[in-house]
Parts: sequence; structure tokens; C-alpha cells
Amino acid sequence: MRTLIALLLLATPASAWQATLGPICTLTTETERAKIELTYDPTGPLYSITVERLDGVWSVTPYFAMRFDGGRPRTISTNRHQLGQGGAALTVMDRGFGNVLDGIEFNDVATAYTDGQMVVIPLAGAAPEVQKFRDCVASPIA
Repeated sequence: MRTLIALLLLATPASAWQATLGPICTLTTETERAKIELTYDPTGPLYSITVERLDGVWSVTPYFAMRFDGGRPRTISTNRHQLGQGGAALTVMDRGFGNVLDGIEFNDVATAYTDGQMVVIPLAGAAPEVQKFRDCVASPIA
């Protein structure tokens, strides 16, 4: 059994979160099915999140939501999302992302979904990178 678990872990790509600081700060990760990127751009719009599907395209739907499960569960949704890259990328922009950052930092898994489609995003290791991203936002690099 231990051998099987070890093989499964080795066969699964690691999902690593990374904050990149600069004039535009980013927080990114990639799974087998999606690339996720949050940006902070002080020239505006301040925040964006893009969930790019690597296994297909997002359907056109009236809403987009993210459910966070773990220590501080919550679900957030919007009807102000946009599709890009031929429908593979779904983006939401706003002036504040505290609820998204809290969801990523304090939970175990996120599920990004629309009507009938979903992408599961592991949040292991995200908390320290979210803090770096928050520090960038608090002290933007000029």
C-alpha cells in the first residue's frame, strides 16, 4: 500500500504557489487541469484572477464562483467575469480581493466553477505566498 501511495504522489504534478513581486505583483499556481494567476496592478484595475483551463474551454454562463473548503470555508460568486483566449481563460477584475486572498490563505482546497464545469485547486503551501502578495499590495513597488 505504501508503495502505491508513493507512486501516485510521484506521478501527480506538484502544485506550487508562487508570489512574484514587481510593478505588477502576481500569485500563481498550476495544476494538471488549470493555471491560476492573481495580479495586483496599482495602475488599475487593481486586482484580477484568471483561471485558465488546460483541458478545454469555459462555457458561457451567467455566473462564476469559487468555493473554499477548509479552516475558513466560504463561497464567492460574480456575474462580472470575462472569457478570453478562445474561452480557455476566465477572468474577474475588481478593486478588492480580500475575500479571495483569505480563501486561498486559510483553506485547503478551492473549487472554481460555472454552470456544469469546475476546476479543483489545491491550496497546500499557498499561505506564505499569499502573505508575500499581501505585502506587495501594502507596499507597492514604484
